[in-house]
This record gives sequence, C-alpha cells and structure tokens, in this order.
Amino acid sequence: MRIILASQSPRRRELLERMGIRDFEVLPARGEELADPSLPPAELVEELSRRKCAEVAALRPGGLVIGADTVVSIDGQVLGKPRDRAEAERMLRALSGRQHTVYTGVTVLYNGTEETGSERTSVRFRPLTDGDITRYIATGEPMDKAGAYGIQGYGSVLVEGISGDYYNVMGLPVCRLGRMLLRFGVDPLALAAEKEQAK
Repeated sequence: MRIILASQSPRRRELLERMGIRDFEVLPARGEELADPSLPPAELVEELSRRKCAEVAALRPGGLVIGADTVVSIDGQVLGKPRDRAEAERMLRALSGRQHTVYTGVTVLYNGTEETGSERTSVRFRPLTDGDITRYIATGEPMDKAGAYGIQGYGSVLVEGISGDYYNVMGLPVCRLGRMLLRFGVDPLALAAEKEQAK
C-alpha cells in the first residue's frame, strides 16, 4: 500500500519514521489553510486535516493519505503560525507563565474511506522575561510553529510541564494515528519489526 504524508513538516515526517513507517511519499497540500474561525479548536483542526487529505488524495488516487493540522488555544483564541516577529512576540507573551492547549487534527483517507480525529494536550509555560522572548525569536524557531514555539527544539526550555501526548504538541498524535492506521490494515509495529529484523 502506498502511503502519502500530506504535509511538508519535517517533524511529522520524523514521527512517521519513528512509528516504523519508512516507505512513504511526502506530498504537501498546497491549499490555503482556511476554515470557519468560529469552530471550536478540535473541529477546526479536524476540518483542516480533512481538506489536506482530500486535496492530496485527488492527486494520488489509490494511495493512503495522512493529513494533520495543529493549533494552540488560549483564552478562547486560536494561535496558528505567526506571520512575523511581532506576532510571535505577542503569542509568546500570551503563553508566558500560563497553561494553554495544543490541538492536532489527523485524517487518514484511503479509497474513499476516511477517518478523522483530534487530540488535545495541555502545556504549561514558565514565566518569560522580555529577554527570553527576544532571544528565542532570534533563533528563528518560532516562525513556522503553531503558537510560536517548538517543544522539541529550543522551545523545550520554556515548557514547565505537559499533560497528554507529547508528540501531539510536535504536530502528530502518534498513538491515535497508530490506532487509526490499524483500521486500514497498516500495523506500524509490524513494519518496525520487519525493518529491525532485516538489519
């Protein structure tokens, strides 16, 4: 079965490989990530992940397509990727010393059969000084991350704790995705075992 990841995120590619899935094509969805902003965050990311899958499935009929979308939510406001440094600074100030929620929607689509779900993880930031924010933005890392931080990178020093799926904060809820893939006949653990035995 041909597997296609409808994302250009290197983190999602890395997580698929960590799950044991090595043989897959990366074909990012190109459509604009627009959806009804009044939707609750879980519904928003599910809808966006569906759209990504549908777009790529039309280009690769017969393939099993995986799509995902991640946002950060705090005080009822959804934070996507910052458009510029000023917006990244505003986002980090909003998260400083507080707890927020990361939502990732994931869709698997194969031969017209679709399964969609979402995961939520609570993340707590330590209080950030102006210098912390300035230096972190200077790394460049916040600019392509929902909520203006990457938990797996330099942003790890900002995080006091999490409750939920760590990988969800990276952009792909691997436990949920693994269960979804099983329903399509793809067993990540079996693939990982085959790879290890072939060494």
